[in-house]
Amino acid sequence: MQAITLLAAVAIGIAGFAALPAQAGFRTPESLIRNVYGFYGKGSAEHSKGLPHNAETAEQFFDRSLRSAWAAPRNQPYDFLVQSENWKLGPVSIATSRKQFDKTYVEVNFDNSGRAVTLNFIVVKGADGWVISDVESSHDSLRLFLAQFKR
Repeated sequence: MQAITLLAAVAIGIAGFAALPAQAGFRTPESLIRNVYGFYGKGSAEHSKGLPHNAETAEQFFDRSLRSAWAAPRNQPYDFLVQSENWKLGPVSIATSRKQFDKTYVEVNFDNSGRAVTLNFIVVKGADGWVISDVESSHDSLRLFLAQFKR
């Protein structure tokens, strides 16, 4: 009888954790970037359509000042994080280029369908872990891009 009670308590505890909202942030800047590009592979349907533009994803990946812009409806001509409408990514190279006060700059390089892409992620460490503050390409930033194509 005690075993059944214990199993019931464990099941309730696990269900309680499953009901918690997604926590913001990741343990390292590198794990943050790896998780972003995990949405651009060939795998399950939810992990091959690019990083979702919804509130849950925004909460997990972006700092407070960028969350609403990421989740807002827009007519964007391409996916900023791969610099293209579609993708077939080669290996993603991640290297911390500099740390400046509360920001860490992470250079990301990959091949997208034969075209070299370099992006600089600006990440910050919050109470819950690392999140994206902005992303810079050679000609634009994610913040400006999202503002430009907002509906």
